[in-house]
Amino acid sequence: MRYKIKINDRVSIIAGKDKGKSGKVIQVLPAMNKIVVEGINVMYKHLRSPKRGEKGQRVQFNGPVAISNIMLNCPKCNKATRVGIKESDRQAKTRFCKKCKELID
Repeated sequence: MRYKIKINDRVSIIAGKDKGKSGKVIQVLPAMNKIVVEGINVMYKHLRSPKRGEKGQRVQFNGPVAISNIMLNCPKCNKATRVGIKESDRQAKTRFCKKCKELID
């Protein structure tokens, strides 16, 4: 499935424990219908110590968020918005903001 949200887009979280926060898209996981956003859904993984007597580690990473829980932030009007697609000349598809009608790409 193709998404209207791409890597390096600014997005806002509209549902879940991080509702109201925003960040930059790091990774898109189309098989799982999820997106990884920088600073959102922070998780920890506890690792055992490699040798006896040493301390283990607590690794922090960004977990994936369901694509239905995010909206793209328009770079022009700086609001969370729906995204439309226009076909311009020569079959090139471009994204646009549904609120201010400005092109995103």
